[in-house]
Amino acid sequence: MKIFRSILVGFLLKFYVLSGSTAWAVVYEPLPDMPYPADNPHTPEKEKLGSVLFFDPRLSGSNAMSCSSCHFKNENWMDKKPRAIGFEGKELRRNSPSLWNSGYSRFQFWDGRAKSLEEQALMPIQDPFEMNQSLPALLTELSKIPEYPPLFKAAFGDPAITPKRISQAIATFERTLKTNETVYDQFWKGDKSAMSLSAQRGMKLFFGKAKCSICHNGPRFTDDQFHNVGVSAVGIIGEDVGRGKVTGEKFHLRAFKTPALLYISRTAPYMHDGSLSALEDVVEFYDSGGANDPFKSPFISPIGLNDIEKKDLVEFMKALDSIDFTYLKAPPMQ
Repeated sequence: MKIFRSILVGFLLKFYVLSGSTAWAVVYEPLPDMPYPADNPHTPEKEKLGSVLFFDPRLSGSNAMSCSSCHFKNENWMDKKPRAIGFEGKELRRNSPSLWNSGYSRFQFWDGRAKSLEEQALMPIQDPFEMNQSLPALLTELSKIPEYPPLFKAAFGDPAITPKRISQAIATFERTLKTNETVYDQFWKGDKSAMSLSAQRGMKLFFGKAKCSICHNGPRFTDDQFHNVGVSAVGIIGEDVGRGKVTGEKFHLRAFKTPALLYISRTAPYMHDGSLSALEDVVEFYDSGGANDPFKSPFISPIGLNDIEKKDLVEFMKALDSIDFTYLKAPPMQ
């Protein structure tokens, strides 16, 4: 039923925007409870272990990098850099996305090569360009740290340290990184003063003329799909074929996952390569129709926004944030 609803909502939004009508529709959906896999339910003990692992630099081959090296707690679970910094300080080709609400996503990474947080968790650890740690070496190292066997026993019933348990614990912790109620939520719950008039005009543009909701829809403002939006085919660090490398399909060449937009005003820079530094730049990019690319999405074309409309659109995206922001979780063991 949920899949059918998502397809129906996406179809309706595409119809409204692509029909050439001046009509616009807002389909409001509040953020649901975080889903947990049947084989990896949440427990406080597993969450605590996952937090310890997430912040522990001993997960890397150099013992100098942790998951939090690219996903800082105080930087909205990203690093604020255009592109991530990997093993031995070398710049990688993609931006580190924020981990907010990552547990909802059907695919992980910009190219969607992992289908769950559990699958994703071990990939950066083993990647020679990221954390460069072999799993056998990691298991040996962790087993020698006195604090870890009791944490694994509390989380899983016995002290055995395995790759699967490491991935399950990290994924459990990451699923706790959920955004709070936004200004946009408050508006649709009845407080019509929550959003400024500029943001309300921007909302109409977002779901209408500006065509944003073709891809940015649903509770998190993402279709969880992959699109070539016309970012330059050859980036600062060479060509990146994106989803095309995963599927081998031509229509996925230079296609990347649609990012969710909750808290988007906090998570600059933008795009898969971090090439746009502000929301104003993003609006300008899409208004221009992006760069020429034979595989660019048919949804991406010049829009023709005026200066006031551009400002209104940015104001609406800023409303996808929470007024009262606190996140108090911290690693229980350094």
